[in-house]
Amino acid sequence: MNDRPDDVNNLDAWGFDDFVAQSQSGNKLGVVVGGSISRGLSIKLDPHVQIEDLAVGRYIVVRGQHKRFFCMINDISLNSTNAQIESDPPDISDQFLAEIYSGTVAYSIITVTPMLVIDELEGPLPVKTIPGHFTQAFNATEEDVNKVFGAEDSTHFNVGSPLELQETNINLNLKRLVERSVGVFGKSGTGKSFLTRVLMAGVINRAIGVSLIFDMHNDYGWEITDERGPKVKGLKQLFPDRVVILTLDEESSRRRNAKYDFAIKLGFDEIEPEDIGMLKATMSLSDTMVDAAYLLRKRWEQGWIKRLLKGDPDDFDDITENTNIGGGTLSALQRRLQRFERWDFLIEEQVTDSVQKIIDYLVNQRKSVVLEFGKHGNSLEAYMLVANYLTRRIHHRYIEMVDKSLGDNSVAPPQLLITIEEAHKFLEPQVASQTTFGIIAREMRKYNVTLLVVDQRPSAIDEEVMSQIGTRVTALLDNERDINAVLNGISGAGGLREVLARLETKQQAIIMGHAVPMPVVIKPRTYDENFYQAVMGEPINLKTAKKSLGSGGKRRL
Repeated sequence: MNDRPDDVNNLDAWGFDDFVAQSQSGNKLGVVVGGSISRGLSIKLDPHVQIEDLAVGRYIVVRGQHKRFFCMINDISLNSTNAQIESDPPDISDQFLAEIYSGTVAYSIITVTPMLVIDELEGPLPVKTIPGHFTQAFNATEEDVNKVFGAEDSTHFNVGSPLELQETNINLNLKRLVERSVGVFGKSGTGKSFLTRVLMAGVINRAIGVSLIFDMHNDYGWEITDERGPKVKGLKQLFPDRVVILTLDEESSRRRNAKYDFAIKLGFDEIEPEDIGMLKATMSLSDTMVDAAYLLRKRWEQGWIKRLLKGDPDDFDDITENTNIGGGTLSALQRRLQRFERWDFLIEEQVTDSVQKIIDYLVNQRKSVVLEFGKHGNSLEAYMLVANYLTRRIHHRYIEMVDKSLGDNSVAPPQLLITIEEAHKFLEPQVASQTTFGIIAREMRKYNVTLLVVDQRPSAIDEEVMSQIGTRVTALLDNERDINAVLNGISGAGGLREVLARLETKQQAIIMGHAVPMPVVIKPRTYDENFYQAVMGEPINLKTAKKSLGSGGKRRL
């Protein structure tokens, strides 16, 4: 049967309008016209596509003959077939000329990086090839995104939505998140604390592990004043039975109506030279002063700090006459440690074992701990002393517990995620190899302890430590060295550089690494009443999730 129309010049009869409508209804953007695995794909946009509607970081899908390539836009450019257009642009006020030039003589190109291959049977797979010339490219749909990031379940937690797909969730694999150390980076004012609260809420809600948060500016515990004005709930309000608040400054906690559970006091007699050595850079301690601290601890035992601060002339004479430490070194060390006397959380002798108290909360009661610093958060030396003092001892206890649990996993301590701010001070190249924090980062999950580091200067963190940070959640960075540090070791870093440099100042971040199948730009979840309702209540864990599975279907949340 001959279906050819009688009027060969009638385009409507040939179905030309139907062809255009079909292309547009499928969200078609254009076709592949070049590229490689290393450089990415060049896609020529169709004339009907408005280039202003596109943005770096958006996802598109290139539909090959047998594979679908999930890609991210990392560059947008304007091209033309006639070089004279740049020097002598046409008069586009004439609609007829504008339509002739648009998409033919003058056209737009987007460069995209293939991130994954979507296989209907095997799911997301690594990219090992590219589609051929003239393969069609489309905007990614909700179905495409869900095939890559999966559904929210007992280990996956919704942290936000991809750009341009506000109804779609990006679900982070929290089990993989805590397996290796995590970094939350961004310049000041980009919402690092907000992102950290969302991650912590997910870990606590899913009962993936417990957290010890050294809360420098009281951003995580009870109630936080949002930059826009209203107050938002802290982790203790969201999870009253699974979070405890400890404080170094009871007066500050009472003034803020923060319902703390216990006040931490540290004894001078418990501070070791290793704790002092951590403050070498911030307190301007020389190597000779640190060596003197070790010697004083050996000669004067536990009361060495109070004895040094007392400054008895006979004690000083004994040290200078019988050791190689000079009087100038002793006096300099004394002056620097005198600021300890201004910190009211330091007392003569330890009454309650604060380390054992925290271990009991974390291991026996399986509760996360937020340690608020109050006014002491304004002193970097106080923050570093307490964080190092507690972490070094808790890490040591965890090593003992894990070693004892070998062969009987039921008595192993829960996974612990330690959160520190101003992380580069603990992990800078000069000290990272010697500090407990550097050791934890390199051990990964060997002793069930990992780090969550929050920092605005990732370039100041030791390069070896950065290489061990498995998942990186990064808001806007505008320093080239910081961008290089965050992208170091990430596949496809060249294309991600432009995406990272063009994030909005607020409410945008890119997640890369161990906890996601591919780098993803998100708009984080709004931290509001809807979020509170979603995470409050009984924890969702693997055991309860298995019980709630039906006989033939997946559990829906």
